[in-house]
Amino acid sequence: MSLSDKQAAFLSDFCLLVQYAKGLGFKITPGELRRTFEQQKIYFNTGRSKTMHSSHLIAMAGDLNFFLNDVYVNALPGEKALEILKPVGEFWESLNSKNIWGGNFDRDFSRKDPWIDTPHFQRNI
Repeated sequence: MSLSDKQAAFLSDFCLLVQYAKGLGFKITPGELRRTFEQQKIYFNTGRSKTMHSSHLIAMAGDLNFFLNDVYVNALPGEKALEILKPVGEFWESLNSKNIWGGNFDRDFSRKDPWIDTPHFQRNI
């Protein structure tokens, strides 16, 4: 399967995800899908990303902005955003065994810097 075939399958699931979340009452605006290497380097150097091997670099990850009752869910504290977006993340991961939700990255809130990324949805290849 070519990369473009994998990207097409990812995007089909991404569309299903948006429709599912809308059905739950979320208003959704687009975030970031494809990212340049230069932008990834900036995110890595400033701590906004933990890797230089982001799936955004090959358009196999996307970020969405979630609003619920006019509240910007992405801006809520990590544990609250996790609670609200958990059904969306579970749906995403149910669509394909290679789908990963950023809310499941690192939920150890006892650590000084837990790594969660609730607006992030990716497919590993």
